[in-house]
Amino acid sequence: MIDYIDLGATLFVPSTHKNLPQILKREKYPNLKSIVIDAEDGINDDELEDAKNIINNILKNYQKTNLLVFIRPREADTLKEFLGYENIDKIDGFILPKFSLDNADAYLELLSKSKHSFMPSIEGSELFDTDALKELREKISNYKERVILVRFGLEDMLRQLSMKRSCEYSIFDYAVCASVLGNFLAVFKSSGFAVSGGVYPCFENKKSFIKDVKRDLKEGLFSKTIIHPSQIDLVHDIYKVSELELQDAKKILDEHRAVINLDGKMGEVKTMSPYSKEIIKRAEVYGIKEL
Repeated sequence: MIDYIDLGATLFVPSTHKNLPQILKREKYPNLKSIVIDAEDGINDDELEDAKNIINNILKNYQKTNLLVFIRPREADTLKEFLGYENIDKIDGFILPKFSLDNADAYLELLSKSKHSFMPSIEGSELFDTDALKELREKISNYKERVILVRFGLEDMLRQLSMKRSCEYSIFDYAVCASVLGNFLAVFKSSGFAVSGGVYPCFENKKSFIKDVKRDLKEGLFSKTIIHPSQIDLVHDIYKVSELELQDAKKILDEHRAVINLDGKMGEVKTMSPYSKEIIKRAEVYGIKEL
């Protein structure tokens, strides 16, 4: 089982990108922890057949490294093709784009015949329908050990709201978006599913990108969808924990009393244990912040 904390910054790379083979071999971006080979929105419709051939050829000679590799098919039929490729078992899993009540059963039936991990990406009208979100949650509940996290289509949400995001603002600064995502988080995180952070499109705006990732963490999102390699180290640095955070987490998990004093704050062991485990895992993967 893949831990969502291990994903870090997840770089989406079009399947037709010239540097894809070098990235997969870790010759480029050695600090990258996870990659998505995109055969969906990252390519044009007339490039799909080329994309399939490229992925098929890469897999024939693919040597697994510690880079977590996922493929994003165009739809369930494309996923079915990919699952038949030689060495597909060396791929860690799949992103399920536009995961909806219309295609969820088709996706899940195909994946029931494999052992791959996967991440459903909810991008359509279900984003605004709590009952639909709960129904999708129930559909993936039987696969909970294989669902690394749940993703949402941030740009798709804005499109449906006829909105455009400004680079200097977090998506949570927009009232309607904050409401939609707050509900999304409540539905899935309350049932034990992690939720990833959405894409930040302004890859040249370093200051606002850092602010965006920090806001994601504050709101309970983890693992950042990125579109440019310059964002890799920025995300991983933000995911480091402070020495105080680590010590508090250890106190919580080592404590036998129900309530303890954490530097003047009440610490309830049962309620704070899940977050404390995440802090310790983050320290193991990303390290400690320098003072």
